[in-house]
Amino acid sequence: MTEPLSPPGTPMTAVPDPAGHGDRPPPARFAYDAHTWKEIAHLLANLPVSLIGFVYVVTMLFTGVGLTVTVIGFPLLAAGLTGARLLGRMERARARKLLGVRVEEPSRLPRGSGGFWPQLWMAVKDPVGWRTVLYGLIRLPWGILTFVVTLTGLFVLWPVLPFIARGLANADRAMVRGLLSPSDELERRIAELESDRGVVVDTAAADLRRIERDLHDGAQARLVNLAMGLGLAKEKLLEDPDVAATMVEEAHGEVKLALQELRDLARGIHPAVLTDRGLDAALSSVASRCTVPVKVTVDLDERPAAAIEGIAYFTVSELLQNISKHSGARSAAVDVWRSEDRLFIQVWDDGRGGASLDGGTGIRGLADRLGAVDGLFVVESPEGGPTTVTAELPWRDRSGALAEGARPAKRASVRGRR
Repeated sequence: MTEPLSPPGTPMTAVPDPAGHGDRPPPARFAYDAHTWKEIAHLLANLPVSLIGFVYVVTMLFTGVGLTVTVIGFPLLAAGLTGARLLGRMERARARKLLGVRVEEPSRLPRGSGGFWPQLWMAVKDPVGWRTVLYGLIRLPWGILTFVVTLTGLFVLWPVLPFIARGLANADRAMVRGLLSPSDELERRIAELESDRGVVVDTAAADLRRIERDLHDGAQARLVNLAMGLGLAKEKLLEDPDVAATMVEEAHGEVKLALQELRDLARGIHPAVLTDRGLDAALSSVASRCTVPVKVTVDLDERPAAAIEGIAYFTVSELLQNISKHSGARSAAVDVWRSEDRLFIQVWDDGRGGASLDGGTGIRGLADRLGAVDGLFVVESPEGGPTTVTAELPWRDRSGALAEGARPAKRASVRGRR
């Protein structure tokens, strides 16, 4: 069944591009719609824009390369390549506005490390800058061609100009994607790691604030009351020994409570049982405190690195707390196993379901924390249950090195054991 034709003058909406290249324009047609006019405007603007870019690139190349025999040559070349990056950014913005091309911005060059000369050399060999230089060199003849053809078509070939403009614009789209996109997978990986670094910093700051709050509101306040009570008992010791004895007994109870709070706080930072006996014993301990019966199965021939072990422990601990508070489950299970260079964690419960990354139960924070260490976090929780949460972490040996053949996690679903 064919779709009805749109009335004349009706703007056509963009069609999503499954290839991930942004919004694919609608098919060209004889009528001049908004997309056609944008493509024509882009093609006519190619000449002045490409002329500016060509003059800049040629001047930068002749000046920078010609002066490399002097002390100022390489700094000028580095500055020119940095400026080329700015030209590339403007071209990506123009293509995004007029052609609907969605191209990721390349990551910035690292700053503030290694000294002046390493930074200079990094700027000189910047692949993004050099590909923008190549883009500027080949754009002048192309800009002249597209300007002449489009301008002529407006007066002579206007009935078929939408199809001509579409063909020329597609060539422009290919140039932008080929020369102005991030250089390779490494560029995208750097951008991802920069984002993950921010998550790690925010998480560490939040943990420090939580520890400070727990100390201030819990053990510290209790110890202050204990000191005041002992001071009063000291004053009453000679006047009324019985009252002083009662106050000392109360202070002894306060000491026990303060010690328990400190032990709970230390367990929240890093439990001793995890350090001494590993994940099996530590997860069994945390499962025993859950309000739901939990079956724990840990199938590991050896222990992972301490950092990975700690992340796995706190992930399970947070998920079991969510089960206790929100799930309404009658039973739960925790499975931990290793598959090649990955550590898998699966937490299952038969509760009411409906959990999601936006559910406000801390799951979003867990997903961010695992993502910061190349982990993966998948939630399957239909309404009515059951809920299965699968977490994946990179396996690192106790020596701290990645297992041989380790690879970054791919953001995809993981099939669990259940």
